[in-house]
Amino acid sequence: MKTQVLPSAVLLAAALVAGAAHAASQAEFDARMSHDGLQRVNVRGISLAYVRPGATLAGYKRVKIDPVEVAFHKNWNPTRPGSRIPIGAADREEIRSGLAKLVRDQFAKALDEKGRYPVVNESGPDVLRLKPYIANLVVNAPAAISGGAPSHSFTMSAGEMTLLLELYDSESGQIIARVVDRREGRTNQMATMASG
Repeated sequence: MKTQVLPSAVLLAAALVAGAAHAASQAEFDARMSHDGLQRVNVRGISLAYVRPGATLAGYKRVKIDPVEVAFHKNWNPTRPGSRIPIGAADREEIRSGLAKLVRDQFAKALDEKGRYPVVNESGPDVLRLKPYIANLVVNAPAAISGGAPSHSFTMSAGEMTLLLELYDSESGQIIARVVDRREGRTNQMATMASG
């Protein structure tokens, strides 16, 4: 298995976005997130956003998406559904790589929709580079069904994660913006039933 060294941005998101209560103050939190000249702005529907003063996306017509890096929450210790057997390294890597591909594909689909921002592999003066990260990933699943008797499985949450997205000029490498958004997959009840 390939060992991944996560960029400092992921570690920053994992350490800080897990809970603002752990930060000494909002000012300290903002200072860490804007250490490279970005300023905090309010964006509807996004937990936190930081933008380079005077930056605009007007000149960008295409998008280049880096591979998505995924980091599980440090306390996530999953077991196989219906047992106490821990999920092995191979299964964790399958979850990590599967989510990375899914997130990248969904980014590409959303950006390329109606030809707004075609996704390309090369840099250029009109190419915006996106670096998406998933931090603090927790995946929950209902217990597996075994035997012939009817059975129910419940979970209150499908899981949670923190998305960190950095936007760069693809030619100069200058960061333009950083957004952080924490999401939890909520469900009132996820139930499965086996027939006898």
